[in-house]
Amino acid sequence: MRFSAAAAAALLGFAPEYVSANLLSGGSAQQCCAALSSSEVGEKVVYPDDAAYEKSVDSYWAVNVQLRPTCIVQPHSADDVSAVVQTLTSAGGDSPCKFAVRSGGHMTWAGANDIETGVTIDLQMMNSTIYNKEAKVASILPGARWESVYKTLEEYNVVVTGGRTGPVGVGGFLLGGGNSFHAARVGLACDQIVNYEVVLASGRIINANSESNIDLFKALKGGSNNFGIVTKYELKAIDNAHLWGGISIYDNSTTDQQIDALVKFIDNIENDPYASWIGLWQYNSTTDKTLISSPQDYTKPVAYPEAFDDFYKIPNISSTTRFATLYDLTSELQQAAGYRDVFLTSTYLNSAKVLKKTIDILNEKILKAKPQAQGKDWSIMVIIQPWPKIYWQRTQNNGVGNVLGLDRFDENMLQVLYDYSWDNAADDALFQRLCEEAMAELDEYAKSIGKYNEYIYLNYADKSQNPLRGYGDENVEYIKEVAERYDPDGVFQTQVPGGFKITQA
Repeated sequence: MRFSAAAAAALLGFAPEYVSANLLSGGSAQQCCAALSSSEVGEKVVYPDDAAYEKSVDSYWAVNVQLRPTCIVQPHSADDVSAVVQTLTSAGGDSPCKFAVRSGGHMTWAGANDIETGVTIDLQMMNSTIYNKEAKVASILPGARWESVYKTLEEYNVVVTGGRTGPVGVGGFLLGGGNSFHAARVGLACDQIVNYEVVLASGRIINANSESNIDLFKALKGGSNNFGIVTKYELKAIDNAHLWGGISIYDNSTTDQQIDALVKFIDNIENDPYASWIGLWQYNSTTDKTLISSPQDYTKPVAYPEAFDDFYKIPNISSTTRFATLYDLTSELQQAAGYRDVFLTSTYLNSAKVLKKTIDILNEKILKAKPQAQGKDWSIMVIIQPWPKIYWQRTQNNGVGNVLGLDRFDENMLQVLYDYSWDNAADDALFQRLCEEAMAELDEYAKSIGKYNEYIYLNYADKSQNPLRGYGDENVEYIKEVAERYDPDGVFQTQVPGGFKITQA
């Protein structure tokens, strides 16, 4: 039901006459929530101690990002989002309402997609996937998780280029570029989008595609949350939901063999673009061991493809490799929730020296953490992934292009993600510091041997990093111009403080 101003006042502890006089001119977070509660989306606003509020907060993947906003609004449609935005941009007066926009909530720094004093727009209720068989296009709402998308599409034996971990949300993943199992075949996920439905700061709902609002269409392909709120993504489908793959576990003593195989694999992906490889070196404090987990996935149902021959020669401890659907494989490939977490990432030219240094630094930080960590359950991990030029060469054939700036580079690269997780808040500063040290040391080493690259994958970036700057001057300027054109008042630069702002790039 819709709350009146008086009812909203009662909920928030204000006198009705106070709200009546100040609802549209006041800018405090409480007043912004009161304005929402008295609007047409009033029944979709929840407050601390409401079950829906607590469920939303608890559903963020990393515990350290679980902020407690003044209120949360959970729209069910683009029209709802429009009403929310119009309310929040008009209710603040001299102190504009601050708000955050949340899709899956998988970023690992507090404030990226949430807010402490203000309103969080939680898009999780907008989570459906509809497939158009004639057009071979999937229409996906921003609050969906990739596992639900893949499950829906299985009925049609198709997939889309989405996340490789089932619980990851659709919205943030696609706005940051999107690396998928299919990247070597078709390019990054953002370049498979044929249309965005977007709610602008004015509340107007528009479509951006190759024929309408083309500048925004391009800018959204990597430009993150600088323009508006995307309320629907339409992606081209790929035939065949069936793959070959799984996770193989190796002893840490096989590291040198893994590195040699990976360098060769990266330089040969273009010869077999169906192959996808990830390597995870993870130390776990509860076992006091480091193991290597390696998802090796092939995007058509062919057993033991030659592309992985060098990895198959390395003895493993166990393997789940099998014929499976994309839904099955992405449900298997996920980290446990309920921990505190930090990500930092960088990109380098394909190099065995860089890879060896990556693991050396990992081992050094483990030794530093052991005597200092106060918690009993913590993990230090590095995730290494191929980043070959075929990913963006595929993109160049897709017409409009994107703003990632990868087309400046003509060499195969690799991506390193340091991922530290822990259970005790007392260790927050320790693991943040160690992770930042690890990334800085690896960057410095790579620069010293001429293997550093400035590109930073936004979806893995930490608040201490500046991924938009890594897109290059031309793309930074392009994103700024588009943001100013579609959001002339800078609502998504000032009232939405979370995420990576183009005005700060």
